[in-house]
Amino acid sequence: MRDRYFAGYKTSDRNKRKLANNTKLSLRAYGLIGEDDATLTEFGATLYELRRDERAFHEVFARHILKNRQGMNVVQCVLDMHAAGESIDLNRLRRWLAERGIAVPRGGKHMSTLRLWLERAGVFVSRYRVDRARLEKILGLNVEEFEALAMFTPEQRAYLKALANLDSKGPHLSNDVEKLAIATYGVAFNEKNLPKQVLYPLRDAGYIHLERGTKEAGRGAKPFLVTATGKLAANLATPLIEQLERQVRADLRPLLRKPLNGIRRDLKSRDRHVRGLALEALAFKLMRLIDLSYVATRPRGDATGGAEVDLIFEGARLLFSRWQVQCKNTAHVSLDDVAKEVGLTHVLKSNAIVMVSTGEIGREARRYANRITADSNLCIVMVDGDDLGRIETRPAAIVDAFARKARRRRMLR
Repeated sequence: MRDRYFAGYKTSDRNKRKLANNTKLSLRAYGLIGEDDATLTEFGATLYELRRDERAFHEVFARHILKNRQGMNVVQCVLDMHAAGESIDLNRLRRWLAERGIAVPRGGKHMSTLRLWLERAGVFVSRYRVDRARLEKILGLNVEEFEALAMFTPEQRAYLKALANLDSKGPHLSNDVEKLAIATYGVAFNEKNLPKQVLYPLRDAGYIHLERGTKEAGRGAKPFLVTATGKLAANLATPLIEQLERQVRADLRPLLRKPLNGIRRDLKSRDRHVRGLALEALAFKLMRLIDLSYVATRPRGDATGGAEVDLIFEGARLLFSRWQVQCKNTAHVSLDDVAKEVGLTHVLKSNAIVMVSTGEIGREARRYANRITADSNLCIVMVDGDDLGRIETRPAAIVDAFARKARRRRMLR
């Protein structure tokens, strides 16, 4: 970058290096190059193939920015500022974004660069004026629909996202989705007013269908049965899956759209490659339920005949967390298996380990995990074959598996 693009700049070599490094950081921030700074991501390779078709290049890049890099939140903020009669400059835009929970560093050029890329695609014209027709064409979503999503309360949005994270459109028990939303997004619901404050508005907006369920055993309450509509799939569920698919290998993508029971059937395949892919897809399914972001796979499937796979996920809600996930398609998880993962946390800088087994997790392995949990800030979550069966039947049961570890950790302290 320095030698090819900045060599002719009349500035110091140090500044040239800084400019080149900033370019690299931007490429990484937009998801075009990997963490090694030397390899195109799959999306980066897609853009590279479009380099001779300028219009298509900018449309595809703009769609990526709008959907995956906070671009639509910025556009929506600009539209709201226009509607409020607010004049727009970088400082005012930064303040409005901060009120929506989007932090923009003082003096940063992030918003200017983002706006210029969207301007190349025709989304912005004359600085901060938005071409709504062009925006909708590129986004594939009516702006009014996005505005309706933006107007939902935090509880309503969390409920929708939790429902979108589930394997199927339903029906699901309304309190199961509520439990998943609480555990994943940290929101607090008023249980007595859930229908009035959350369910009815989402139904009236066309995102869910509701029907009365039967009484829960031992309780008089009748939770609703909630089914996601095609509108939810189009506006939330499908984009979530598509964002994930852009990050993984082509041969894994079909499995990401399979239900959990289909993936578990593939785990019994005679083909070890199929077993390895299914095991990786299992990890994605489980971590997507709690809305963690995929970072990387540490390939081990070929070496172990599809018997184990290791992946890294991250979360950034309130506090940053790194999750180290090992899935084992074996009958037994031993103490040594857990100890290896604990040792790797120092290299991977992980806060949590999730051990997933299609079989059972041995007593000694559990004791060791409890001791590590008691003596350190590391959390180790165990998910065995019985847990997988419950999650397959009722996806929100993953909350029970994680809450079980939280209760155990409190007891050990």
